[in-house]
Amino acid sequence: MEEQKDNLTPPVDNTPKVTGIGGIFFFSDNPQETKDWYAKNLGFEMSAWGTSSFESRNLNNPDEIESLQWSPFKKGDEYFSPSKKDFMINYRVQNIEGLVNKLKENGVTILDEVATYDYGKFIHIMDGEGNKIELWEPK
Repeated sequence: MEEQKDNLTPPVDNTPKVTGIGGIFFFSDNPQETKDWYAKNLGFEMSAWGTSSFESRNLNNPDEIESLQWSPFKKGDEYFSPSKKDFMINYRVQNIEGLVNKLKENGVTILDEVATYDYGKFIHIMDGEGNKIELWEPK
């Protein structure tokens, strides 16, 4: 007897890859003034953590809500180290462990180990231009 296939359920894609942007972080001389300016002039709403969150739906899975975090950091904050750049991008990924293995095989500089929190898994890498990148697999 042949197995019946459900044509309504798409196959699960577990390919280690980036699926979107999870956050944009940048240096500011005065982060609070910057947040206040964006709130007053552009309507940004700040969370208790000092970030603004933009929500959208996953096109491939409309029931899934995705978010992009936006936050200025005090100029010189060590969170961007060892990068000397004034920004850091957080990329949303799937299969972070598989992606880390691929990055190691490709000789990419991995700055730390995968850290797990209530809201997902994180790791930091450096790109070829010296930009620190944060990879995030949401829970």
